[in-house]
Amino acid sequence: MTGNEQEYIKEAFDLNWIAPLGNHVGAFEQELSDYVGMDHAAAVSSGTAAIHLALRLLDVEQGDTVFCSSLTFVASANPILYEKAEPVLIDSERDTWNMAPEALERAMRDADKTGHLPKAVIVVNLYGQCAKMKELVDLCNAYDVPMIEDAAESLGSEYDGRKSGSFGTFGIFSFNGNKIITTSGGGMLTSNDEAMIQKARFLSTQARDPALHYQHSEVGFNYRMSNIVAGIGRAQLEAIELRVQQRREVFHRYQKAFGDIDGIEFMPELPGTHSNRWLTALTVDPDKTGIDRTAIIQALAEENIEARPVWKPLHRQPLFEEYRYYPFQEHHSVSDTSFEYGMCLPSGSNMDAEDQERVIDIMLTELKV
Repeated sequence: MTGNEQEYIKEAFDLNWIAPLGNHVGAFEQELSDYVGMDHAAAVSSGTAAIHLALRLLDVEQGDTVFCSSLTFVASANPILYEKAEPVLIDSERDTWNMAPEALERAMRDADKTGHLPKAVIVVNLYGQCAKMKELVDLCNAYDVPMIEDAAESLGSEYDGRKSGSFGTFGIFSFNGNKIITTSGGGMLTSNDEAMIQKARFLSTQARDPALHYQHSEVGFNYRMSNIVAGIGRAQLEAIELRVQQRREVFHRYQKAFGDIDGIEFMPELPGTHSNRWLTALTVDPDKTGIDRTAIIQALAEENIEARPVWKPLHRQPLFEEYRYYPFQEHHSVSDTSFEYGMCLPSGSNMDAEDQERVIDIMLTELKV
């Protein structure tokens, strides 16, 4: 916490606005959209809710397909199933660990041949690193398919001088407890289309028609953010650049410690981009290091330090294993390799050098360096 959160919360109580209405909700929407460079925003209860609303606004329904990154958290794709649509999962490439333009192009070409293009493409910016947005945007534009940019992990990151979350028809942000800024739980849907955002607000408040009585003509959702939560978000957003700096400093300390070890490779930062380094992610090649990532994770756990494997790709999840998957190349899946060898290290913004040295010392011991 920055310390200012209590001031905004107190203001909400003083004004007696604690519901999903009030001054902080509108102000947070404006400040977030200004920061990322989008015209409009709707504050909602989670990043997942924002993705779901984006799909609804694009009229995704049963029988439609939606292309989605495979190397991501399940929340990126679950809303596709909410609408009974079919996810088609797209592999990553090594330069960013994000959606591979080569794989997306094959998937688009195949879909075009059948006359059944996807209703949307969900591109995830993994662990704070922006995907190859120019290539991906060009592909989506060539086939006239809207992009939903899942920037839940990448607030504060940049691609070619533009903020992450500003490239798609919709941008998606999360303020869950583990994100670079947090409201404890919350999300934001951004767009340059004012009518779409107005409709998102309507759908997120149970789709109540403008009538004196309670009247509803379509299905709505209880997705709106409360004024208290939005107040916390405003204080957190004021510190976003500091948070990015802190996460990058954590990354650089790890890089200095392990960067020269044969068999250790950090998640790359694509030239022309600036990652918020939400999590420090790396791969461990057991043939070169003599130890695998699972053993390192277990050694850290024995010292009450939590590290995790990278996301298990969606195409390998029981929930999604029946759906189509487009690997980077035939018989070569970058997502699978990243999962097999990849791990995420403790990366909190408030992690001091002494705590980080504990992690580093244990890992160096395990790596026998």
